[in-house]
Amino acid sequence: MTSLKRIHIFIHGNVQKVGFRAEARFVAKNLHLKGWARNNPNGTVEITAEGVEDALKEFYRWCQRGPRNARVDKLDLEWKEATKEFKQFTIA
Repeated sequence: MTSLKRIHIFIHGNVQKVGFRAEARFVAKNLHLKGWARNNPNGTVEITAEGVEDALKEFYRWCQRGPRNARVDKLDLEWKEATKEFKQFTIA
């Protein structure tokens, strides 16, 4: 059985009001990831996602470029053990 992992990402740049969270949810669902995405007051998008490692790596690669109208300047990534607390991927 493949073990589940968790990533926690802060995405910096022009990432709010460009559809980042909605598209992240779409990509995450296609990769069978669970978790959430939210806008932070400092202008970042914060994402926590759980799933198999290969899917999380693919999701992270997508986050590096984001949706068409976004400009990603920097990502802060932390790998953790999955807690299996999420039932789906939601926008917080």
